[in-house]
Amino acid sequence: MSTESRNFIEQMIDKDLKEGVYDKVVTRFPPEPNGYLHIGHAKSILLNYGLAKQYNGEFHMRFDDTNPTKEKTEFVDSIKADIEWLGADWKDHLYFASDYFDKMYEDAVTLIRKGKAYVSDLSADEIKEYRGTLTEPGKDDPARERLPEENLKLFEAMKNGEFPDGSKVLRAKIDMASPNINMRDPIIYRVAHLNHHNTGDKWCIYPMYDFAHPIEDAIEGITNSICTLEFEDHRPLYDWVLIEVGYKDKPEQAPKQTEFAKMYLSNVVTGKRYIKRLVEDGIVDGWDDPRLVTIAALRRRGFTPESIAKFIELSGVSKANSTSDYAMLEYCIREDLKVSRPRMMAVLDPLELVIDNYPEGETELLTVPNNLENESLGDRQVKFSKRLYIERDDFMEEPVRKYFRLFPGNEVRLMNAYFVTCTSCDKDESGKIIRVHCTYDPESRGGNSPDGRKVKGTIHWVDAESAIKAECRLYENLIDEEKGVYNEDGSLNLNPNSIEIKKDCYLEEALKNAAPEDRFQFVRNGFYCVDLRDSTGGAPVFNRIVSLKSSFVLPKSE
Repeated sequence: MSTESRNFIEQMIDKDLKEGVYDKVVTRFPPEPNGYLHIGHAKSILLNYGLAKQYNGEFHMRFDDTNPTKEKTEFVDSIKADIEWLGADWKDHLYFASDYFDKMYEDAVTLIRKGKAYVSDLSADEIKEYRGTLTEPGKDDPARERLPEENLKLFEAMKNGEFPDGSKVLRAKIDMASPNINMRDPIIYRVAHLNHHNTGDKWCIYPMYDFAHPIEDAIEGITNSICTLEFEDHRPLYDWVLIEVGYKDKPEQAPKQTEFAKMYLSNVVTGKRYIKRLVEDGIVDGWDDPRLVTIAALRRRGFTPESIAKFIELSGVSKANSTSDYAMLEYCIREDLKVSRPRMMAVLDPLELVIDNYPEGETELLTVPNNLENESLGDRQVKFSKRLYIERDDFMEEPVRKYFRLFPGNEVRLMNAYFVTCTSCDKDESGKIIRVHCTYDPESRGGNSPDGRKVKGTIHWVDAESAIKAECRLYENLIDEEKGVYNEDGSLNLNPNSIEIKKDCYLEEALKNAAPEDRFQFVRNGFYCVDLRDSTGGAPVFNRIVSLKSSFVLPKSE
């Protein structure tokens, strides 16, 4: 009898529910609105949402907007759009950390009155110097023994704008000799005379993330504060804040912080700092450039929410850091699209083909299956006439060995149409081939010859008269994979050939009504998506999502 495999977080929740630690699972995704989300965030989003859904609980969407120096409404809007697109439904549970600024201030006052927080006059450099090292304890702040009454007055003066930025901070009073540096009197409030996107000019002091985050969780009734491994050393501070302020009595109670391994992806750029630099330097055309792995970029490239969810499922949830292969993400989108989307004909590097013995001015309709692997997608009618376009590399005047496509005297199959035999070609003054001439066998309609003769080559085509003209963008990895992501100086190893733009592509007529984000397989060329930003009705732009094949093989499960 097989048993369902459950990750360590599910096992923990099962135990907590059984022991009555909480009776309803409440999770949250708490991004800082200081940039666009990337594929790593998608793992956290879908993990938190998936757990809430699995246990019939609640999923909260909350912006940790405690640092107005880097936050923008643009980032808030982009994050909401990304999460909705991924399918994580927060329903009516949309919150902002700034919604709780008044309560956080009250909680800071509570700590001061208990003698658990004090106002410091040290500069940022001095606090760092006093903090000590991993092997040496810190030393006490000169203001550490200020009386609560004086600290309360100073903290209120900070709130009232009486001190300039950087001149005062509020520190938690914990243990300057703690082996955990995060517990050496961490800063919990700083002065910052900045306009906040949500609260305007109401505040000139702002809470630090490590103080604000546990309070937000407690106010919202979060049971499981799920975060990545770098926050493991912050967990004692998370529990200290909640216990000292009075939200829980011991660490085992909810909210509980649980850490899991980040998603690392081979040969891609995920750091916000690096992505921001790429955007600002004009190397990419925005946070949603299809060569990036922000969620917005993956969406624009043509990846589906389902393919991303499958990739995250295959990557797994664990405590051990590991790196997933970008090729596995490409595998997931191929698997999603190869059966679900129609297979269309598109010529990206066009060469004119003229069928000399086809009646002049005549056009016929050929019935073409939309996807041979999925009959439910039905058929479509494709126009065929005397003049067509084929791919330039489907013809060679002097063929190399084992070349089975068009060359003088050779017969090939035009996909779903007729057998044609090449007779000659035309060249321009420079010697470039501009046209290929063929004759066709009228008896081979549909692509099969009645006399049973075989051909080794099949090529695709589009009807020149009805075809639409489009731009196709062929994307490769932004990073030079042979050199790795980073140089020794920390700069990026960029691939100079990460995009190829083909302006004069010809696509079959049915694609003229394709809408932004519509996805197709272009026969023999790859999977493509209508660009959601640059496409217009009269000038469609198609992004190559992935090529048709790769060497990636899904590992066998043990």
